[in-house]
Amino acid sequence: MPRHTADILVIGGGLGGVAAARAALMLGRTVILTETGDWLGGQLTSQGVPPDEHPWIEGEHVSAGYRELRNRVRDFYRRNYPLTAQARSDDRLNPGRGFVSALCHEPRVGAAVLDEMLSPWLAGGQLTLLRGHSPVAARRQGDRVTSVTALDRQTGVHRELTGTFVLDATELGDLLELADIPHVVGAESRAQTGELHAVDRADPMDQQAITWCAAVEYRAGESHLIAEPEGYSHWRDTVDPRWPGPQLSWTDVHPITLDERTRPLFLGEPEHAVHRDDRDLWHYRRIVARSQFDHTFTGGEVTLINWPQTDYWEHPIIGVEAATRRTALHRARELTLSFVFWMQTEAPRADGGHGYPELRLRGDVFGTADGLAREPYIRESRRIKALFTVTEAHIGQEMRGPDAGSEIFQDSVGIGYYRIDLHPSTSGRNYVDIASYPFQIPLGALVPVSVSNLLAANKNVGTTHITNGAYRLHPVEWSIGEAAGAVAAYCLSTERSAAEVRQDSTHVRKLQDVLAGTLGVPLAWPDEIRRTGAPDSE
Repeated sequence: MPRHTADILVIGGGLGGVAAARAALMLGRTVILTETGDWLGGQLTSQGVPPDEHPWIEGEHVSAGYRELRNRVRDFYRRNYPLTAQARSDDRLNPGRGFVSALCHEPRVGAAVLDEMLSPWLAGGQLTLLRGHSPVAARRQGDRVTSVTALDRQTGVHRELTGTFVLDATELGDLLELADIPHVVGAESRAQTGELHAVDRADPMDQQAITWCAAVEYRAGESHLIAEPEGYSHWRDTVDPRWPGPQLSWTDVHPITLDERTRPLFLGEPEHAVHRDDRDLWHYRRIVARSQFDHTFTGGEVTLINWPQTDYWEHPIIGVEAATRRTALHRARELTLSFVFWMQTEAPRADGGHGYPELRLRGDVFGTADGLAREPYIRESRRIKALFTVTEAHIGQEMRGPDAGSEIFQDSVGIGYYRIDLHPSTSGRNYVDIASYPFQIPLGALVPVSVSNLLAANKNVGTTHITNGAYRLHPVEWSIGEAAGAVAAYCLSTERSAAEVRQDSTHVRKLQDVLAGTLGVPLAWPDEIRRTGAPDSE
């Protein structure tokens, strides 16, 4: 079996994994980074989700690394696209003008930029990047993970990977299961966490819906009908008790109030559609806006489908048999294709007609043949039993009270913000979407209780089912990974475990100096932001 070794082994090439690798490399360490697919970036790229970000993302309250990622995306468009003069000069260029983010862009651009960001270390030999490699086994000796076995999906070759530190940046917390590291799946009970919005009884099968995203373009005067998907009639006719009607409709529920609402694809006919806040679906996650490009651009407008109608909640994918997981993934794809077919053929139009055959699946946006994303959008992972677990009592506005702000953590290794946003679950629960305060990422949440050389570097950190809903989004995942990479590098330089560093206030301060000084990571919010947060929104 081929063997590879480095100072730090990062398993998983999503935003957390890339940030972890970059931080460790900047601090002079060698890194092996694995990625199951071909693209780095996870939810930003192969899963097809434009970045969900906080209102202060364009300012100073973001790490230098994440700011570089965003700047490089904008520069990519300026270098390579026929932008209008106005768009080119816009410091806050938003290529898609989608309103979910100040930077809605094509997934493949994100993948290209992340490759660009790691290129110097790849060329210099500090970084070994293994694409198309999935972790299939892990060895433990006492409190240490001694190796991870990765399968090359193209050749079938197994590789043994070793590192002094191992970072689990996988989308589902794969190493926690493979290395038998204590972890949590699904929802904890109120008795376990004391959380206001926790369920009455713990339920491992209570997991957030996954979504298989897709990209569609509107081509006026053309027809791009797909074949009727398998199971289309099921998705068209079945009504879930928590939903006001079939999933294949323009009607869903407001995630905060749970009131019924209707949002069409376009407000008005497509050629003259207007953009009014969140009242239509097209502008929600649009990634190509025709108005940003000059007359030489021959393409049409493109939006990403990641809407309530495509949330798949029939079966969970963690803690189930392999056959159940395969079924869930297949059905999630089937649901999204069924929604596309419904939009093309039966969806009510603003002019009184039915169907938008002008919608064309754009697989090239992802490099796929069928128009769907390369991977499903994962909202929830296995979570470590950590030295410290962030609960709703630390960040929830209702639990903490007005103007109280989030808990201040003395071992902060980063910051983040998002509402506590849980999508409908595989146990029949509807949305849980509640206000939170801008928060910190405590070092203790990255460190498992029983393993000395493994750190969580993605959505698998020490949060609860509830607080995972706030710690799972793009800039927070980046900050978690960035912190994990820096912690591992610092531990190597001081010959201490992360638990030992956390117990020593002097070392915590030195680690924070590295994060804030060398890596440009903010560790605390200004008090006026921490205590107030953002206005209520989706």
